[in-house]
Amino acid sequence: MGKMKYDFTVETLGECKVKSPIELSIEHGDFRANYVADTSFVRNKVNVFNKDDEESDPKSTYLEKAGPRQNIYFNPEHVVAGICTCGGLCPGLNDVMRAIVRCLWNRYGVRHIKGFKFGYQGFFEENGYEPIDLNPAVVDDIHKIGGTFLGTSRGGGDRVTDIVDTIERLGINMMFIIGGDGTQRGSLDIGNEIERRGLKVAVVGIPKTVDNDLQFIDRSFGFETAVQQATKAVNSVHMEAQSQIGGIGLVKLMGRESGFIATATALASHEANFCLIPEVPFELDGPNGLLHHLEERLERRGHAVIVVAEGAGQELLEATNATDASGNKKLADIGVFLRDQINSYFAKKNIQINLKYIDPSYEVRAAVTTANDSIYCERLGNNAVHAAMAGKTKIVIGLVHDKYVHIPIAMATLQRNVVDPESSLWRDCLDATLQPIYMVNNINTVTEKLKADKIAAEEKALKRLAKVNAMKN
Repeated sequence: MGKMKYDFTVETLGECKVKSPIELSIEHGDFRANYVADTSFVRNKVNVFNKDDEESDPKSTYLEKAGPRQNIYFNPEHVVAGICTCGGLCPGLNDVMRAIVRCLWNRYGVRHIKGFKFGYQGFFEENGYEPIDLNPAVVDDIHKIGGTFLGTSRGGGDRVTDIVDTIERLGINMMFIIGGDGTQRGSLDIGNEIERRGLKVAVVGIPKTVDNDLQFIDRSFGFETAVQQATKAVNSVHMEAQSQIGGIGLVKLMGRESGFIATATALASHEANFCLIPEVPFELDGPNGLLHHLEERLERRGHAVIVVAEGAGQELLEATNATDASGNKKLADIGVFLRDQINSYFAKKNIQINLKYIDPSYEVRAAVTTANDSIYCERLGNNAVHAAMAGKTKIVIGLVHDKYVHIPIAMATLQRNVVDPESSLWRDCLDATLQPIYMVNNINTVTEKLKADKIAAEEKALKRLAKVNAMKN
């Protein structure tokens, strides 16, 4: 298998010849905030475990720092900006939108900002969704509510020609697209079509994935809020469980392919005894299966709490083979399945239990952000505007090693970030829950599956990378 060779080179629309209206400093020590130069970078790797892993090519090693430039590409008076939110709900969508509008208006003097309704569906004339004119007065209070002020939808990102037709017709020259993995792949296609037509339009994404599964970045916006809300659900179900004879609390959380929310919630709540995630297979039956360990837990402590990510244990259920409008595989319901299997198991053994099942997913997704997440959203939105004004395009804004950077969309969407079963994060989760390392009866079968899954993911990413490189050449 070939080695993954990343290229973090940021595409630009041209030379920046316009002096920025934001008055900052280029000197250090003058007690004024500074501009960011295009020569400022953040290393991709800070931990090198093997000298052979060290990269010498700056394109694969350094990520360009985000922030306001001294000279910009666009004259603010000529800017027509567009904003849309796509995909499922996530805490912080309104916060990001508000930050973009306010930075464009207050810092750069942009007076033409259009909000597209219901994601990519808002670009199609037959739907009749006219863009909304945005300004600070319109967005000032939207951070106080959940959901998205503009509305959202799944799908439509494959209609690239129609989307770019609308962008061209409305004279938009910078487009801010807030959405997840599939949305950002769509925004890359949009950026490529814009380039093919010879248009000067900056396409900047703000990655929205509540599952925290975007490659390279420290965390995605809304993740912290999701964990806080999920922790409330776990704490509530724990109180129910410990108050009943044979009390069992079962909470299903978001996490289609990555179990970060479930893992973080298990750590944050201090109440979970089992954490089930997509990255770590488990079995129900047998001497080392979940049901046997659950029974032992009840014998020892009289109650138990299980946290399960929605994508966990899918191999135990009948596959639906269906997809949603975004192309995501529709998952079978692991929460209901586990609820029924646990009830059946203990009924057959004539053991009294009292199981409470909670699925707080939509409550979590629609929540208003925590203070820390709101700060993060504000800074993501501001940096997205600075990037677009400087003519950066086909990038997303992300936090890497606590620094805001520009990441080419092609690199950010190569593969999903997942919980590594060998990582300190999962080790700490095992310490918190005290569950077995593996709840399977044949460890060799599991390790072989994990290896096969890792190889398949890497091969898929390599194919995507080869496609990206082919387009460049």
